[in-house]
Amino acid sequence: MTEGKHAHLGKPMGRESFQKLWQKYKLHMAFYGRVHNYGITCPVYEHQCLSSETTHYAGTFSGTMHIVVGSEVLCCNSRMEERFALCVLLCCVAANVGFSWAHVNGFGEQPLSKIAIHKAIAAFHDSASIRAHPVLLGLKGEDTQWVTVNLVSPHPSADDWLGVFSPAKFNSSSCPPVNDPKEQAPYICSAPIKPKLVAVSNSITFANPKAPLYPRLAQGKSWDEMTVTWTSGYDISEAAPFVEWGLKGDLQMHSPAGTLTFFQNDMCGSPARTVGWRDPGFIHTSFLKNLWPNTVYTYRIGHLLHNGSYVWSKIYSFRASPYPGQDSLQRVVIFGDMGKAERDGSNEYSNYQPGSLNTTDQLIRDLSNIDIVFHIGDITYANGYISQWDQFTAQVEPIASTVPYMIGSGNHERDWPNSGSFYDTTDSGGECGVPAETMFYVPAENRAKFWYSTDYGMFHFCIADTEHDWREGSEQYRFIEQCLASVDRRKQPWLIFAAHRVLGYSSDYWYGQEGSFQEPMGRESLQRLWQKYKVDIAFFGHVHNYERTCPIYQNQCVNTEKNNYTGTVNGTIHVVVGGGGSHLSDFSEVTPNWSLYRDYDWGFVKLTAFNHSSLLFEYKKSGDGKVYDSFTISRDYRDVLACVHGSCEATTLAS
Repeated sequence: MTEGKHAHLGKPMGRESFQKLWQKYKLHMAFYGRVHNYGITCPVYEHQCLSSETTHYAGTFSGTMHIVVGSEVLCCNSRMEERFALCVLLCCVAANVGFSWAHVNGFGEQPLSKIAIHKAIAAFHDSASIRAHPVLLGLKGEDTQWVTVNLVSPHPSADDWLGVFSPAKFNSSSCPPVNDPKEQAPYICSAPIKPKLVAVSNSITFANPKAPLYPRLAQGKSWDEMTVTWTSGYDISEAAPFVEWGLKGDLQMHSPAGTLTFFQNDMCGSPARTVGWRDPGFIHTSFLKNLWPNTVYTYRIGHLLHNGSYVWSKIYSFRASPYPGQDSLQRVVIFGDMGKAERDGSNEYSNYQPGSLNTTDQLIRDLSNIDIVFHIGDITYANGYISQWDQFTAQVEPIASTVPYMIGSGNHERDWPNSGSFYDTTDSGGECGVPAETMFYVPAENRAKFWYSTDYGMFHFCIADTEHDWREGSEQYRFIEQCLASVDRRKQPWLIFAAHRVLGYSSDYWYGQEGSFQEPMGRESLQRLWQKYKVDIAFFGHVHNYERTCPIYQNQCVNTEKNNYTGTVNGTIHVVVGGGGSHLSDFSEVTPNWSLYRDYDWGFVKLTAFNHSSLLFEYKKSGDGKVYDSFTISRDYRDVLACVHGSCEATTLAS
């Protein structure tokens, strides 16, 4: 739109290379100077206007607007009114940039989905009453507290039920209509599960409803950095968030925190965008840096109010990560597909995650013997009911506040049609990854692309995102190869790959029906990388059971050993560990020859690195915490260097 004497109306060779990038990454606006005037284009790509709108743009991104602002001072010179409007628009855009069929055996409706309290028939009885106490919670700064409910009824029945509604004056008649044919009906607005309302209790309130809650630790982008993420009701306009931390008994430091949130229009569909929406409050993350390896630190989260007073959490502690390659006892827990359940024993309508508390409680019992946790996808099964994220963070708080709680992206976090996910399903309930990316920190370059690497002493982890394309030639494939290739196996001998969907091997019933025993296209591109870089173990969730393979390459067992592996790394062991708590998945009636151990139960895996030469693998059931499958790996550095089929370039013996 400039350089008018040239036919191309642009700087020679200007947009030849860049316009594909602008379009691919959906650049809103491109600004230029040099030409001393002001001009703006339509949303444009390859010389074509892609929108007929001129002042108000909504809906799907179509093209980039190009703007020349070559005058002396934007917003502060002549024609002030016109430029001020442009400045306001740009500030709004900048402010919003940062917020920007379940698994094969079931969907997992939320308990709220069947309740329409506004349609209940009033049948109050003088002799019926219900009362809850205490009426004020958190007087001593508690973040969890029991409430006692007393019910009196003249005609009790086994069908009677109690419902807790928040906010107290909840009325589902205000639910917006949903006309999306892809979605399950929003039953919260249409189908009461009980026709008669007998009694209503008093309301319960909170001493400080904005108090900081549920700290969640995660590894930072460097080994000596720990991040602390938490939830509160304080916007930065009300209070400054920070973490007070340091060695116990020493002078404590203050580290500031960044603040994020997300909004209803960030959701991609219903129920997250409609009946399942609940304001998440504010999510804060602080970065604690320059930590001493293996050193215990105490911390507490705080908010400095504008009146000079402080709001504090209770005091927590964590142990800093070991230096990469450090020879010390290191213990890792891995599982997927856990979700949450009601701590008081009350019923979730579909009973979708019946084993989640078993897993949670086993980890809490053994927490002194755990150093880091990986939850590889299907985190909460909120499925678009946003309040369920708070329920989950409360449930795992004893774990996540003490050791790094690293998550991966699963179909129930990310998948939604036309949202950029690799699978065109509605599994996320309209969340399309936004709550997961905001509520938990991962050391990814771009949290919307949920792949990352992290180090823990003698371990190097490459965490993939199966809800984005992983195939050869993709951006994620390049990351995976770089992650695997970058590790120094002399310092970090234990190389672990993890992802949500089964990109390796599983004899799940449905995979067996398809005949592939894998996610379609799963291992086609990646098995060459696992073999080339000698990945020790590849972990997957999505299938809700436990299964371990032999060391395998291209469908063939490359080692006849089953429990004690020594010598050359000639294949990768694949493990499905998706029994974190959700409903269990059936196995195929056919047991492939590469399947060494299968278990239809809830459980998790624990890896213990004793030193650079010894690794212990244990599968534990969540019900009793006992070991039901195990093996050891014992080897020297030279065993990793040795060439095996598919792992080294051709060599020759020189004369």
